[in-house]
Amino acid sequence: MSDDVVWHCIRHGHCSFMAKIETGIFCRNPYNLTGICNRSSCPLANSRYATIRDHDGIFYLYMKTAERAHLPNKLWERVKLPRNYEKAIEVINKHLEFWPKLLVHKLKQRLTKMTQYRIRMRKLQLKVREKLMTVPRKNNKIDAKKATKAEVAARLDNSIQSELLERLKTGCYSNPIINYPFDAFDNIVDKDQDVLVSEDEIENEMEYVADDEMEMEMDDMEDFEVLKSEADDDLLGEQVAKKNRNPRIGRKSTNVTRELERDEDTRIANKGR
Repeated sequence: MSDDVVWHCIRHGHCSFMAKIETGIFCRNPYNLTGICNRSSCPLANSRYATIRDHDGIFYLYMKTAERAHLPNKLWERVKLPRNYEKAIEVINKHLEFWPKLLVHKLKQRLTKMTQYRIRMRKLQLKVREKLMTVPRKNNKIDAKKATKAEVAARLDNSIQSELLERLKTGCYSNPIINYPFDAFDNIVDKDQDVLVSEDEIENEMEYVADDEMEMEMDDMEDFEVLKSEADDDLLGEQVAKKNRNPRIGRKSTNVTRELERDEDTRIANKGR
């Protein structure tokens, strides 16, 4: 079938790759060179055609000839293009030396555009950008409601537990409880002991005093030493005064004993007479 017949059927009939919009008619065929639906750019209506395609960042030159039209699995010949732009142009000129000049020019234009967007892709990959992710509102609301309900239930359980333990401590229940969970009561007691131990540790902790407080304490110590020395002097004065008084008392006592002895001697002498 000739190319004109194929183009007539595509243009005036039905084509699955055709996309008609307000700005024009475009082609979605991956082998299309320009993306426009016209006679020179249609890969189905041209038995001799060439294009460039990208596979994971690697460019390939695809060529179709009329000699392979009866072999669909070998219809396109693929040639890998180098990453260097100038070397890729040389490969295109080598393989399309006797092809139409307009087609070769369009291939070179496509190659330049593809190299430009490949460079931009690499630059964007190197940049650090924030990743935007959608979060469903419905799930957030459900999670928030579950959290509030769980918080209310936890508060209610804690209040009930504390109330029952207080009643047990105060002895509100006259009859003993058989099925009482002693583990919970032991846990509460252990918590109270931990609180007391922590308070003792806080009391036994060492304190570091600033310079101003140290000076105030030193002044207080000096005042205390002065008061202490004055008190010692007063005590020594009282002791000395007592010692000075004691000899007088001793003399009086000796005089009294001597007088008593004299009285006894006189009585004995009178009896002997």
